[in-house]
Amino acid sequence: MALAAGNMTRLWALVAREFWRKTRRRMRVGPVFRWRYAGRTPERVLIAPPDLRLADPQIASEIYYGRYPLAGHLVETGGQSPFQMEVASRGWEKSLHGFRWLRHMRAAGTELAAANARALVTDWIAIHGSRMGGPAWEPGTTAKRIIAWLQHSSVVLQGAEFPFYRAFLKSLAMQIRYLRSAAPGMPDGKERLRARVALAFAALSLPAPASALRAATRHLAEELDRQILPDGGHISRNPLAVLEILADLLPLRQTYANQAEQPPAALIGAIDRMLPALRFFRHSDGSLARFNGMGATIHDRIAAILRHDDTDGQPLLHAPHSGYERLAAGGVTVIADTGPPPPTEVSEAAHAGCLSFELSSGRQHYIVNAGVDTYGAAEFRPLARATATHSTATVEDTSSARFSHSSRIRDLIGTPLIAGPEHVVSQRLDAGGRQGFVASHDGYVRRFGILHERELTLSADGDQLVGHDRFLRPDGRPIRDDGGHRGHDAIAVRFHIHPDTSLFRDGQDRLVLAAEGADAFAFVCEDVEPEIEESIFFAGLGGPRRSRQIVLAFRASELPEVRWRFDRVAFAGLRERG
Repeated sequence: MALAAGNMTRLWALVAREFWRKTRRRMRVGPVFRWRYAGRTPERVLIAPPDLRLADPQIASEIYYGRYPLAGHLVETGGQSPFQMEVASRGWEKSLHGFRWLRHMRAAGTELAAANARALVTDWIAIHGSRMGGPAWEPGTTAKRIIAWLQHSSVVLQGAEFPFYRAFLKSLAMQIRYLRSAAPGMPDGKERLRARVALAFAALSLPAPASALRAATRHLAEELDRQILPDGGHISRNPLAVLEILADLLPLRQTYANQAEQPPAALIGAIDRMLPALRFFRHSDGSLARFNGMGATIHDRIAAILRHDDTDGQPLLHAPHSGYERLAAGGVTVIADTGPPPPTEVSEAAHAGCLSFELSSGRQHYIVNAGVDTYGAAEFRPLARATATHSTATVEDTSSARFSHSSRIRDLIGTPLIAGPEHVVSQRLDAGGRQGFVASHDGYVRRFGILHERELTLSADGDQLVGHDRFLRPDGRPIRDDGGHRGHDAIAVRFHIHPDTSLFRDGQDRLVLAAEGADAFAFVCEDVEPEIEESIFFAGLGGPRRSRQIVLAFRASELPEVRWRFDRVAFAGLRERG
């Protein structure tokens, strides 16, 4: 009960802080404070930083004809300014005001695309430039817009007349002053880091006193040291955050070099740690493991980032600060979540997937977590975050972590994780060519008095993955059906199958996971008869897809340990399982 009270206290403290932040933000954009953002207009843009994000000239053509495919939604404006439209999708609205789509205009490389970019920037300045407030002026969106305007200033200013040139620079300078004021009070996480990146870009790309660059560099270094973990992961434990932050940090490092300025050691160190971390989370086909908010992978985005990794070595196998383990041998890759949940302040996308794992071989995925549908319906997010959609064990069909879904709280801070495993212990077990680990979490101790321990071992040739799942009392004693926990020890160990993998029976009546032209793996469990159930894979490029899962269901009081394994077998003599 004390733990639950502590979690609620932290939650309401977070709500109070965010309420105060929003109150201060409204004050900052009000008429009393707005004069603080006026000031000298820069004479020119000194340098346009590079942009590593993928660009598609076809999207520039779509935008020219009034079709805006942003954040997974297509909106047709019918001749209206997109900045005057009311659109239900908050993601689309934030993407529109973030202006990252300017890269498509630059990729088009035509005068028509440049003129359209200039017209849309003119529209934004006229409609939102002096009317501070609303989604357009959220600090996170403002940071994205500043970076995009600087990175693509060459296409926006191409052929521009002097009045537009001055209006563009005047608006940009005002946004920078506003963000500088708002950044210290932003919520923790990658958006606050991005704000510091945007201010460093601004100090390098526009005429500014040396003191401005020194301050921006110092604040950036402080945020990097705090948010980027020693093993290169991000404090949110989301693999996608590593990719997104690198997409900003790598161009920033290049901009420091182009301006003959010394980048902070924290920036160089963060990049040097994060590139191997990105490789750590990457399966052999190039996709990122689906943990804690990761959805579908756009492979070319990762390739564009990893081109800047000079080491080009083997990925790390152990990420103790991020809380993950990796096993890799014989073309087989296993990535597992062996860490506690992230801090509440950065847990908006965190999942209840402790001790879950993913298994791939070559370019084929076999066992996965469901992931998230990044731009899909919000009502599916709670299901995607639940323990049951991860390849791990549940007790009594409940999640090992809890989330806040209160509508009152959601409007302020989203849906953070408010309770979960407090103690997660992991130990590496590499020996004799075999790779493995044993890890445990106490996410079910408070409610059911059950500790879950999982041990995974991959053979030296990658032909066999062996797993042990143990269910114990916190003091290590076995669970017995003896009163207080009677009827509250139903266990379900789940293995979610990737929708591109078929499920068969072989001649020995074993379940076999296989795909044409790829390896096949037989699932063996002598302790419990495996059951086949329907599942859903949220992280498909085209949205959610139906899939299946293998389930081991039993009672911990009757079977405190279950042993299972995946054996690589020949793809022959199989009959499909209905």
